[in-house]
Amino acid sequence: MTPRETISCSGFCTRCGREHTLHAGPAHDACRELMRALESEGRIDLHVPAAEADPRFSTDVLFSESRGHMFGVMVYRDAFGVMGTAKAFSGQYNGVWQVEGWVGPVVDVARFDLLNTPGERAIKAVGRRMESLPSGTAERLELKRRRRAMSRELMEELFGLYRLTNFAGETRPLTGVFRGEGIPTGTGDCCAPKLLHHAVTNHLTPLGLAEFYWGRENRSGSKRHGRFYPACEEKCRPILGFLLCGLAC
Repeated sequence: MTPRETISCSGFCTRCGREHTLHAGPAHDACRELMRALESEGRIDLHVPAAEADPRFSTDVLFSESRGHMFGVMVYRDAFGVMGTAKAFSGQYNGVWQVEGWVGPVVDVARFDLLNTPGERAIKAVGRRMESLPSGTAERLELKRRRRAMSRELMEELFGLYRLTNFAGETRPLTGVFRGEGIPTGTGDCCAPKLLHHAVTNHLTPLGLAEFYWGRENRSGSKRHGRFYPACEEKCRPILGFLLCGLAC
């Protein structure tokens, strides 16, 4: 195992002016245990008997054209000194935000959908109008500009729903935490932010965190089945410094 594989997540914290890092530690073994369960059961709703399994949660979708998914496991110690594990998948699983037995999203899903559903509907309506017009016309170009502005405004509103709390007890909106220009879609929905947010809000102390990819390799070929990967540079690293602040790791 390379030194990079032992690092689960890290990021620079502007609050205290230093880099915070959380290593995988015991989470690698916990991940391998989860891999064995996914392999043997072929589903992620591991809390129910096979006869009651929901087809939406089959792992078959991960080996289809939809391709694989990132999964993460955190080993923690609770307020009473008892060790445990928590697991998460990145984003949604087959269009579902929350699955029993898995850590849920950082954002309030009901509020997210209340804002996102009509917003996306309006953007798609402008897109349909745009596509009905001849290419290069002034009206089409104006609709294209309008659609781009609507998309940007919707993303800013959605990101405003994400509230992140770190181990120092400080809470900030995602827009006030992200280091860099242009917050990528899906920021805050990956495994590491989900698991760390879960730890903070449930008074748990992370002892290790690791992530692995399961399923057909991604289109760029940068992620392969059954391999461990650190938290992503684009979406996670710019917020992990803040999230980890206050954790003695």
